[in-house]
This record gives sequence, structure tokens and C-alpha cells, in this order.
Amino acid sequence: MTTDDAQPRETAGRDEAVDRFVERFAAQLAEAGMQRMPARIFAALLASDSGAMTSAELGEQLTVSPAAISGAVRYLAQVSMVTREREPGSRRDRFRLHSDQWYETLTSRDMVLKRWESSLRDGVADLGAHTPAGRRMEETLAFFEFLEGELAELMERWRVQREERFGQRPVR
Repeated sequence: MTTDDAQPRETAGRDEAVDRFVERFAAQLAEAGMQRMPARIFAALLASDSGAMTSAELGEQLTVSPAAISGAVRYLAQVSMVTREREPGSRRDRFRLHSDQWYETLTSRDMVLKRWESSLRDGVADLGAHTPAGRRMEETLAFFEFLEGELAELMERWRVQREERFGQRPVR
């Protein structure tokens, strides 16, 4: 067997491994609450060497329609998990993972927590802290405040560890 004969088999084996990873990881993300198509697209981008793919490439790999890709990448962009960029010299968009996608995702969740905290504060004030509903809201508020503080410390520790391990810091 020549080197040329071995290459297609290795590529086919890698493609199958990528497909297995994408479907397995996407299923886990879906079990955790992410919609299935955004989960599949995110996993496909994560498993791609470049971390970026066009809508056509995603559609071909996942065997789905352009409409399914469009809605899913719109959602992923809204939750700061991917960015849309124009391919140089083309009218086609590429969808790219953030180099620090988990940091970006958790940071955007931090903003959601702040909005929830504000609503809960209003709810406690409106319903009264001494009512059963007000106490429940106050406990929920305390949990979110605790989570927000822990998340900030956790993200700082991650920035330090990431720099030590990979030599890069996420963009703030």
C-alpha cells in the first residue's frame, strides 16, 4: 500500500470520528437544554480544525437545509457562542467560534443574571419580603447574587489558568 492509498482511509476515519463526536456532544448539549440544531452546529464548529465554516459546509456535514442552519446560527450568535464574518472576496458568511467561546457564553449569562436579579428585587419589593412568594423570590435573588460573585471569581481563575496553560488570555 502506498502513502497515497492510505490517505483517503485516514481522512475517512477522521471524518467518521468527527461525525461521531458531533452527534454525541450535540446530544449532551441538547440534554442540558440547548436546542438540537444549534447544538449540532456548535459541535461541528468545535470539531473543525479552523473553528469556522460556511453555511454550505455546515449543511453538507450535518445533512440539513440552509434554513435550519440560518436559524441555528442566529441563535448561537445571540448567545455569543459564534460570530458571523464575511469570507474575503465573497458574499458568503462564515460562522466562527469565539477563541474563548465558554468565557463569552458565561459572560453573557452574567448579564442575564443581573437582569433577573433586578426583576427579583422588584418582585420582592412589590409582593413584600414577608409573604411566602416574597421570601421565595428573596431566596432566589440571594442564590443569583451568590452565583454572580462566584462566577466572577471563577472566570478570573480561568483567565490565569488559561494563560499559564495555553499562553493566551481571553479578550475582555
